[in-house]
Amino acid sequence: MPNNEVINVNDESFDKVIGSGVVLVDFWAEWCGPCKMQGPILHTVAEKVGDKATIAKLNVDDNRNSAAKYNISSIPTIILFKDGEVVNQFVGLQSEEKLISIIESAN
Repeated sequence: MPNNEVINVNDESFDKVIGSGVVLVDFWAEWCGPCKMQGPILHTVAEKVGDKATIAKLNVDDNRNSAAKYNISSIPTIILFKDGEVVNQFVGLQSEEKLISIIESAN
């Protein structure tokens, strides 16, 4: 399912989306300043990694089950999954270079 767009996931689609391949998920909320800065970075990352990974966003206010499952207490939190397993996790604003690097190391 990888493409060069950032997709939105919710509690219903989350497990299916992270289930196969490399998937980077940004846990965010509308009111979060750093989350708003992370958004454009994710779009650039999605364009640069192409089909190497799926880049997804999950709004924690609207999807509390998925946020609770991964103990998200601070946002933005970015989790890198490979075939449904957590490979890496970061809290706070992350650079394009760092995100591309962790995606490439997971492939």
